Amino acid sequence: MSVRLRDVLAGQLGTLRREPTPRRVRARLAGRTVVDSTRAVLVWEPRRLLPAYAVPAGDVDAPIEPDPGDLPADPGGTRLTDVGDRLVLDPRVPFGVHTADGEPVLVRAGDRTAAGFRLADPDLAGYLLLDFAGFDAWYEEDEQRFAHPRDPYHRIDVLPSSRHVRLERDGVLLASSAGPRLLHETMLPVRYYLPRHDVLVPLRDSGTRTWCAYKGEASYLSAEVGGELVPDLLWTYPEPLVDAAPVRGLVSFFDERLDVVLDGVRLERPNTPWS
Repeated sequence: MSVRLRDVLAGQLGTLRREPTPRRVRARLAGRTVVDSTRAVLVWEPRRLLPAYAVPAGDVDAPIEPDPGDLPADPGGTRLTDVGDRLVLDPRVPFGVHTADGEPVLVRAGDRTAAGFRLADPDLAGYLLLDFAGFDAWYEEDEQRFAHPRDPYHRIDVLPSSRHVRLERDGVLLASSAGPRLLHETMLPVRYYLPRHDVLVPLRDSGTRTWCAYKGEASYLSAEVGGELVPDLLWTYPEPLVDAAPVRGLVSFFDERLDVVLDGVRLERPNTPWS
């Protein structure tokens, strides 16, 4: 009997997972390089969707101290459409929430600290899991990484399409396009990127900015719908990273907050951290 590969992967979400990387990994804190390793491992704690870097303690050029702070409570997690009914820890859950056994520590550089975690797993003995957000900058080889480490099994594909897509909210038509670009991303719903001239409601720059490790920096837009300003309903990548270059300047709406009609068929709203 065949198995669906996504079910196999989702079935491992409750375990501590690791994948060595051959890339040189460096991190800067307080104006200097404090991590420099060619022995880094990508680690996913149980129920975590995103990996973190773990490096041998000997590759950290800074004092490592016990963390006297209290560990945050486990928030329980979120159910995502594409990973079944399992509660997962999405990117909003801070590094300090741990689902594996270990000891929290601090990496100190002058008056700055960044969080780490000394895992109790024997396969990772001597390694420190490090908080990506706690450091000033990360590099793989000489290329800077943003938001979080890239998952080697995560990818995006952007495909031009002649399918007709309509976007509606509370019966109001927001956009209609016969030439969208479809962005397929691992474990996430398909996103429909449209030319701005296919959007039928006024848009305003909201000032919100976020980073994606695979697509780059997103700028958010609010939409005027039926006399109401709906904040951060859509986004665009003015200067995307290489893999997302085909969506440069196009806009995409949060399907979680409106209705998508694709080739005349109304789709079910996906369940994601942005629902």
